[in-house]
Amino acid sequence: MPKASEETPEVSQDAPEQHEGSRGTRWRRFALVAVPGFAAAAVLGGMTTQGLLAASFAVSGDSFKLSADSLVGDGFTQYGDVATSVDGTGRPVGLSAINTAEIDDLCLSSLWDLPIGEATLVITAGEATPVEGTNLVIDIEQLQGNAEFGEIEIGRDASTLDRAEGGQGPAGGFGLQSDSITISDMELTTWAVTSGSLRLSGLGLAVKPGNHECF
Repeated sequence: MPKASEETPEVSQDAPEQHEGSRGTRWRRFALVAVPGFAAAAVLGGMTTQGLLAASFAVSGDSFKLSADSLVGDGFTQYGDVATSVDGTGRPVGLSAINTAEIDDLCLSSLWDLPIGEATLVITAGEATPVEGTNLVIDIEQLQGNAEFGEIEIGRDASTLDRAEGGQGPAGGFGLQSDSITISDMELTTWAVTSGSLRLSGLGLAVKPGNHECF
């Protein structure tokens, strides 16, 4: 078999300085909207030699929904990317990375079109004890809720983002980041979610005939 190349692209290890400040930013009815990005596959929680999040699976042809009473996270970055399905179709997303997160009263739903009619996969957790996740990565198509950011930077070059581990985008791309993020009354539509670890306390899973989406 041909021998794989042993050359690895060199990457600068210099991390840009962070802006100093003492005020967080609160946006009522905050919505993260997808911004056009660079062609890539779907998101995974590993990292390539360039320090980018690894792209290791193609997304399904359907988005799904997440809702929660609150999400509290430390270390947040976001930049424009593309989620790609097996047929080569690409969808613009806001690729969002969070180092650690706690989620209260989580609901996840996926609406299926089956030969016998519609059905909904519904997963719930975190009603009594918060769901805990590390190295959380979300392909966000749309998000609404009330949000508060600590030490936010908007418009930073995506390749220089450094608040979430591995959460860097392409050079020249639009990026934003913050030390912390808190979202209440969250309603989120996504194509993919990955996590280094995910603890689902009080897990419930059901497949229900008909449309029973989280929102």
